[in-house]
Amino acid sequence: MTTADIPRDDLDTEVPVRRPVRRVVSLVPSLTEAIAATCPERLIAATEWCTHPGDLAVERVRGTKNPNVRRIAELDPDLVVCNQEENRRLDVDRLRAAGIPVWVTRIETVPAAFTAMTRLFELAFGIRSPAWLRAAEEVWAAPAPEPLRDTVIPVWRDPWMVVGRDTFTGDLARRLGLRLVHADRDERYPTVSAPELTPGVELAVLPDEPYVFTETDGPEAFPGIPVALVSGRSLTWYGPSLVTARAELTAQLARASVAPDSNR
Repeated sequence: MTTADIPRDDLDTEVPVRRPVRRVVSLVPSLTEAIAATCPERLIAATEWCTHPGDLAVERVRGTKNPNVRRIAELDPDLVVCNQEENRRLDVDRLRAAGIPVWVTRIETVPAAFTAMTRLFELAFGIRSPAWLRAAEEVWAAPAPEPLRDTVIPVWRDPWMVVGRDTFTGDLARRLGLRLVHADRDERYPTVSAPELTPGVELAVLPDEPYVFTETDGPEAFPGIPVALVSGRSLTWYGPSLVTARAELTAQLARASVAPDSNR
């Protein structure tokens, strides 16, 4: 393989992919699901957080932030798939130092997800983009409903952390007709105090991951504000779930309700 033939990942790093790509380790739940839906025979290991598809039967190599680098090296994969936000640069460097090609994706918008996955399959794997990816692009091509609703999307509590600027989830939310009230902060996932959480908020959207918000854990923090409990996978994952996410989230947002006054 000449230098001109070496593909570059989303961070513009040359990745000397071993051809043909037959043994893949994925350290990103969304990409694990995408690979399993497209070429499952190539996937040999994934993280413990890779929960979809439900019948995924591959070796687990710990988590996204603490992968078992030694075991991954022992598996001798042709390629390891990572994401700039979800995985640590330290682990990427360690894998590359062990002679393992690592492909890093960067996904901060819905269009970027489609581009990143197209590049992953076509440039890294050397196969055609799957039909589900084209179907997802068509689903999200529709314009956002108007007017936009001022919204907060917490991803953690104690302390409260919310979705901010330059995030895939924030861009997806905008395409659902939501405007994030904390998007003007410097951090992509700012930590906010309880008094900062609700001013100007017309709608609170509570996903079931990474923090598991439920009917009894979360809505009480937003008195008088409609709350929508939604699928975290539909809101934050950028794999095959994007085919159904728009319809599912739209329905869940439509069922938003005001929590009973906890002081009564």
